[in-house]
Parts: sequence; structure tokens; C-alpha cells
Amino acid sequence: MTKKYNYGSAILAGFEYLLENYPEVFVIGQGLWSPWYVGNSMTNLDEKFGVERIIDTPVSESVCTGAAVGASLTGMKSIVVHPRMDFMLYAMDAIVNHAAKWSHMFGNQASAGVTIRAIINRGGEQGAQHSQALHSWFAHVPGLRVVMPSTVADARDLLIFSVLCKDPVMYIDDRWLYHQEQELYPIVESELALEKPVISKQGEDITIVGSGFCSYLAKKAASQLDDEKISLEVIDIRILNPLDVEIIINSVIKTRHLIVVDSGWISVGFSAEIVAKVIEKLPVNCLKKPPLRIALPDAPAPTSCNLEKEYYPCVEDIVIASKKLLNK
Repeated sequence: MTKKYNYGSAILAGFEYLLENYPEVFVIGQGLWSPWYVGNSMTNLDEKFGVERIIDTPVSESVCTGAAVGASLTGMKSIVVHPRMDFMLYAMDAIVNHAAKWSHMFGNQASAGVTIRAIINRGGEQGAQHSQALHSWFAHVPGLRVVMPSTVADARDLLIFSVLCKDPVMYIDDRWLYHQEQELYPIVESELALEKPVISKQGEDITIVGSGFCSYLAKKAASQLDDEKISLEVIDIRILNPLDVEIIINSVIKTRHLIVVDSGWISVGFSAEIVAKVIEKLPVNCLKKPPLRIALPDAPAPTSCNLEKEYYPCVEDIVIASKKLLNK
């Protein structure tokens, strides 16, 4: 039997499942009792499970992340929430130097199985210090899994998968996805093998790859181009580290065209990594044209609403790029 969720309530359902079934799960971070910080994704969890397990902290990203990493080393399934990814940078030492490397340094005898929820919050004239998607930074770090759900189902299921995983996981969700709704089946843990990209729409003409909000944009563009007899095959990355590109390669062999859409900056970004990994393994002369990338320009986010419209990729950018690639 299915039940309808939106993106935020699906995350809430994931939290509820984990807290109900695993007494070692607790959540720590800023604004966990406030919808202003976390929307409807944590509504009333403090009342239902107690403030000892839903710990709303002072403003100290480094301290609450370090505490979560330390707790995970004692066997707790800790989740630390950062309502803005930008300010999570204060916790880089705990994430990059400790959580990601612990298992490696101790011969896999101990692992910091912490889940770090990082929320991307852009637009609305928030400016350069409140608008960054830094997923490519963290996907660069060995030992740190990085997941980026784009659908309501993955918002719930990837959260559960992350917390039950023995490795440290960066779970990145994007506020621009919270309006989505979907019917979901009840949770079955044995079916949460969410370790690879998925084809979210079959197509024949162009392979288009995205993650998070950009995967959502790609599906919107594909739906629009269907009316113009252009068939896009949309691949949702979902798992940024470790990155498995086999599905993308097989798709590109079929379509012989590739577009990558990314919510980070274009230079030294995640779109470049996807293109490089795919090109390295494609047969010679497989592509009819060089791949295209759609990403942020190499500039900090603007504050002006009018400039934001030019700065962030949109559905129309994907439509134009697709037609350019096919000379239409």
C-alpha cells in the first residue's frame, strides 16, 4: 500500500523509521526544532523521540560535527545536520581529516559511520555566502561516501541507506526539490541497495546526466523535448562517491551524444569528472560531437534576483544545448 509524500515529509519518514528501529540513532545540529531551518523534514521529532536524541545545538558547526564523529566511533549511528552547506566548512577538519580517514588509518578495524546531512539553500537573493553547492569538494575525498537524492523516494531511502552504512556518508539535499510529491511504498531495508546511478527516463538521441536539482531539471527538459521529437535519456547520478559510470557509458554508446548538467561551478567541477571518466572508457569515435557541460559560471552567486536568473542553469538551457548538439 502506498502513501503520498513530498520531499521534506519523505526525509521525515526516513528519520522516523531510523529513530523507531535503531535506539543508537540520534540527530545533532542547529535548528532541528525549527521549520525555518529544516522545513517539514524534522517536524515534531523532538517531541516524539525526546531532546536527548534530537539535539538542537548552539551555533558551532565544528563542535557538533566533531561530537557526531566521536559518537559514531563508539557504535552510535549519529546524524549531524547542517542547514546551510556553506557554514559546514567550519567542520572540514572533522569530516575530511577524521571521519573520512579513520577506517583507512586503523586497518578497517574501526569506522566513523556518521551521516552528515548538508542542505543546499540557494536563490531568493541570498548571495554568495549562502548559495553554494559544494558536492564536488566532498566527492573528491576518498573514504567519504557522497549521496545526492533528486526524487522523493531517494530522499527517504538514501537517508536510511546512509545511516545504516558503516562508512561516513555525506547526504546532500536541495531545498529547490522540496515541492515534489510521490507515492511511496513502505520501507523494506533489504531493498535499499542504492549504490549506482539510475536511468530515470529512457531515450535514444542524447544521454543527459545530472544529480540533485539538476537531475530534476533534466527530466523537465526531456519531457518538453518529447513534444519536439527529441528523445533524451536521463541518468540520475545519486551516488557521487564512489562514482560508477557504467550505466552512463552504455547509454552514450547507444545515443552517441552526452550532456552533463551540474549545480556546481564549471571549472574543476563534478561535470568535468563525469565527462573524463566516460570519455576514458568509450570506444574511439563513439561520440558524434564533443560532450557539452551546463554548470554555474566561474563566479560567486549574485545577490540580485535578475542576475540569479542568468546565473543558475534552467530547463531552457538544457533544451537549447540539446538542439545545438543535434543541429536542430
